[in-house]
Amino acid sequence: MKNSVNVRITLSLTIAALSLTLGIVLLYPNHAYSQTGNCDPAYPDVCIASPPPDLNCADVPDRGFTVLPPDPHGFDRDGDGVGCES
Repeated sequence: MKNSVNVRITLSLTIAALSLTLGIVLLYPNHAYSQTGNCDPAYPDVCIASPPPDLNCADVPDRGFTVLPPDPHGFDRDGDGVGCES
């Protein structure tokens, strides 16, 4: 009986985690947020993959995030260290 309860709890948690992941992917289908863990260090506040592909602000949901040189995607056009301000 105890093993059956543990299996049901584990299954429920797994389904909840998969549902959350699917929800994020559906909300941001074109995002380059790292699904592989390949976060570019030029964007320490958010997880945006290194190029390729080259991304524009329209491709990411975040605004006003920290940008460090070399800014491979060119999110910080005015060079003030803040990406996708407008």
